[in-house]
Amino acid sequence: MLVLRAAASDFEVFLVKRHGKSGFMAGAHVFPGGTVDPEDADPAILARCVGQSGEEAAARMSEPDDPAAALAFHVAAIRETFEEAGVLLAEGAERHAPEVLAEARDALNAGRRTFVALAEELDLRLRIDALAVQARWITPIIEARRYDTRFFLAEAPGAQDASHDAKETTESAWMTPTHALDAALAGRIQLPPPTLVTLGWLAKRGSIEEAFEAARARPPPRVLPAFTRDGTKVVLALPGDPAHPSPTPAFEGVSRVVLEEGRWWAR
Repeated sequence: MLVLRAAASDFEVFLVKRHGKSGFMAGAHVFPGGTVDPEDADPAILARCVGQSGEEAAARMSEPDDPAAALAFHVAAIRETFEEAGVLLAEGAERHAPEVLAEARDALNAGRRTFVALAEELDLRLRIDALAVQARWITPIIEARRYDTRFFLAEAPGAQDASHDAKETTESAWMTPTHALDAALAGRIQLPPPTLVTLGWLAKRGSIEEAFEAARARPPPRVLPAFTRDGTKVVLALPGDPAHPSPTPAFEGVSRVVLEEGRWWAR
């Protein structure tokens, strides 16, 4: 989830640092997120989704065949954002004190409560229409561990404070997209290719509203990078690159990510 908030003259995105012993992207700064659980498709939680039908959500995702699955992706995005970042993107959260939400988050992460149970106890409504699908990233075929991930945009509620979970993630920070890219360029943080490219996309937007407009103005691109080499350099070619089978660019201004000197660079 790309959680955004307004800043003095720009906007910021929330990043978490994955634990150094994580089995995937250890030590990297990423957006909060995770996997879809069977519970995310529970009829009880889907009944608490408002603002957009399953058919509308599926159409916006360009995946019209399974409306229930489309809603489950949105539910998972909201749940994982609460677990990993402590930000609850739901109507009704504003009625509860910060310590109540913190206790609910702890209970969820410890397995003492399910998200369905918490939604019922706190009387939450999940505003599906408050999320915008930005892209769909699929891990290259050569990878042993593969993921099929949907990136969503959401604006952080003003009354809530984001924080990492101190388990799967060990640090967190609000950064402008440009600041995050500069920090990666200087070697202060590590960004995996999807995060790097997405931050570059965000950096071209002048406001949160503009980011949402850009995401909603087109079907979310399906990004399955093609692994190749340029001499001794490892290259992940994106749609629109000469080394990729799809000629239609996924993102303006970047067509590949290159591994040089142990870091990824957008080209």
